[in-house]
Amino acid sequence: MELSIIKNNGEDTGRKINLSDDIFGITPNDHAIYLDVKQYMANRRQGTHKAKERAEIVGSTKKIKKQKGTGGARAGSLKSPIFRGGGRVFGPRPRDYSFKLNKKLKQLARKSALAYKVKENNVFVLEDLSFDTPKTKNYINLLSSLSLSDKKTLLLMPEVNRNVVLSSRNVPMAKVMVVSDLNTYELLHADSLVLCEGAVSKLETLFSK
Repeated sequence: MELSIIKNNGEDTGRKINLSDDIFGITPNDHAIYLDVKQYMANRRQGTHKAKERAEIVGSTKKIKKQKGTGGARAGSLKSPIFRGGGRVFGPRPRDYSFKLNKKLKQLARKSALAYKVKENNVFVLEDLSFDTPKTKNYINLLSSLSLSDKKTLLLMPEVNRNVVLSSRNVPMAKVMVVSDLNTYELLHADSLVLCEGAVSKLETLFSK
C-alpha cells in the first residue's frame, strides 16, 4: 500500500512511501485488541483500595444486649456489618491487577489497530518533523495544515524530539509518541494517526523482531 508523503505545511511532496502489508494490511484480530487494551488498563490501576472488615474496627467488644427476651435478633458486637459503623463484609483489599500477555499476541494487537486506521483512511505520512524552538503555535499550525485541528491525533516519531513534544503538550486532543512506546490503547484512542517518514521504517524493524 502506498501513501503520499505530506510536507509540514500540508502540501504534497510528490513522493510516496510503501506501507508493508504484513503490518498495515493484515486482517484485524478483535480479540487480540481486546486483551491488549484490557491489560493496558489493568496495569494502570493502583489497586490500593481498602475497606475495614469487622476484625479491623476499633471499638468495644462488649455484648450490646442480652441474648434473649428483647424481641429482636441476637447481636453480639457493634462491629457487626449490620450496624452503622461496623465492618464491611468481604471489603476490597489491596491487590495487583496486572497480568501477562505473550509478545506475539501484543504485536498482533498493535498490527490490528494499525490495519484499522489504514482501512478507515486515518493514516497520514509526514516528512520528518523538527522545530527550532518549542512553540505551541507551531504544532497548532501543523494540525491545521493537515485539517486535523478538531480530531484526536497521535503523532509517531522515530526518536524523541524535545521541541516537538513540548510544542504539543498544551494542545488539546494531541499526543506525541516514539515508535518504541507505541501501544494498542493509544492507537485506538486517536481518531487519526500521523506517521513521520522515519517512523515507518522503525515500525517495520519493531515488528520484525
